[in-house]
Amino acid sequence: MAYVQGFSTSCLFLFPKGALQGFQQSLGLNLPFTDSRINRSLQTRIFVEMKEDSGPMAIDNSKKMKIPHVLTVAGSDSGAGAGIQADLKACAARGVYCSTVITAVTAQNTVGVQGVSIVPEDFVAEQIKSVLSDMQVDVVKTGMLPSIGVVDVLRQSLREFPVRALVVDPVMVSTSGDVLAGPSILAGFRDHLLPMADIVTPNLKEASALLGGQQLETVADMRSAAKLLHDMGPRNVLVKGGDLPDSLDAVDIFFDGKDFHELRSSRIKTRNTHGTGCSLASCIAAELAKGSSMLPAVKVAKHYIETALDYSKDIVIGNGPQGPFDHLLRLKSYVQNSCRQVGFSPSDLFLYAVTDPGMNKKWGRSITDAVKAAIDGGATIIQLREKDVETQDFFEAAKACLKICRFHGVPLLINDRIDVALACNADGVHVGQSDMPACVARTLLGPDKIIGVSCKTPEQAHQAWIGGADYIGCGGVYPTNTKANNLTVGLDGLKTVCAASKLPVVAIGGISASNASSVMEIGVPNLKGVAVVSALFDRECILTETRKLHALLKEATAISIHRQGQLNS
Repeated sequence: MAYVQGFSTSCLFLFPKGALQGFQQSLGLNLPFTDSRINRSLQTRIFVEMKEDSGPMAIDNSKKMKIPHVLTVAGSDSGAGAGIQADLKACAARGVYCSTVITAVTAQNTVGVQGVSIVPEDFVAEQIKSVLSDMQVDVVKTGMLPSIGVVDVLRQSLREFPVRALVVDPVMVSTSGDVLAGPSILAGFRDHLLPMADIVTPNLKEASALLGGQQLETVADMRSAAKLLHDMGPRNVLVKGGDLPDSLDAVDIFFDGKDFHELRSSRIKTRNTHGTGCSLASCIAAELAKGSSMLPAVKVAKHYIETALDYSKDIVIGNGPQGPFDHLLRLKSYVQNSCRQVGFSPSDLFLYAVTDPGMNKKWGRSITDAVKAAIDGGATIIQLREKDVETQDFFEAAKACLKICRFHGVPLLINDRIDVALACNADGVHVGQSDMPACVARTLLGPDKIIGVSCKTPEQAHQAWIGGADYIGCGGVYPTNTKANNLTVGLDGLKTVCAASKLPVVAIGGISASNASSVMEIGVPNLKGVAVVSALFDRECILTETRKLHALLKEATAISIHRQGQLNS
């Protein structure tokens, strides 16, 4: 599977023989289909079939992978905090495919709802049929159903195309208090939709409306409401108590017809709660689509919302009283990464500083002092290699070092520990041959992080390229004290690996000011720098040693470029 698992999509391109080159030429394109990262991914995650003719291709159904699939039938929110947009984001965050049927288009923002345009019922029916007749939908989740006619359309469609589960979020009153559906459809909910539902998820206002205006002010009231709603036909009921007055916790009541479950979580103090109801229901649907039973799905969904709200509590989108939250837990990373250049550049490998806790301890300095001194001296990339350090201590050290690296625009990589890299949002990882494979690291880290792999042979270099790595570290070039029993490859071995590698290379192992020039002058264009440990960190003054090595590397690079120019002339 290799690099394919690092992405959520897979494409199929069919070209007759020779058509691919012709297509490029017709657009005036000269695309390198061998060495770029995009084209590496083409080899592993995009299948290009060169056919003798353009006839239809037979599909082997036995090799199909069933993808969990939720269909959401709901209204569109122009502010993208709730409705269809929230459903899509929640399902994506939970790793589930989500298709959509739009029942209404709303004009709304963080202030409130300014307008609603209802989609004609016959077109809602056409949308539903298009999806259910073709795609293998596992779960249908409903949101805003603005008319009795739409309720009837949905009911009839589900009779024609049954699904595994129906999740009903009875959207009539938004969390901000806007009325999104009139009382005329209450009878449709009670008589037709709830009896079909596997779970219904009203907030306090919606539960009150469904129960004819009954006031819900305590947990006991919520239990009573859950029982009464269950009597209307749904197999399970979740009454959401986010608006429960005088409650220190966020309390929800789940009732399955037999047992009550009081689900509590910490109440997050934030204005960014728009779309929580839609997202909770969609997350429940997503977990059901993955095969979960009901109560575990509800618990996962509740924990997910709590986590997303906590992450999003300080973000500011819009000027109104109720903002959206970040379903994917990614928006703040842009701010955190704003001092870092976009993407990986091979020039980052020029002076690659690898920390060592024993050396820092020997010289009585903190890791942050060591990293700052290396960067001030000209290090172009930092790798934290903190062996035998407790995870919590490593995480705290990584966060502190990341702040320094971000300020200076220098990438920070974590050696081996992908969990620490993810937790502190480092720029990437470096892994060895006995560590997690590059393709798995890519799956976990995503397409935008840097991945380096230690390699000693052309075969290992090729596998790193196939796995989606950005660079390889080749060595040890010379014997070193930092790794016991480390087989050296020498300058000839380094040159052989560089010649075979489709990735940029950094030389590793035993490199110091005394031999760095010899390494950089071997005359291969994809050798981009040297990685050093003792030469910097096992010295009294890191700043001085880094400056000295940086100057030597610049001089050696200039000599190598000059020699290469003479050979080519």
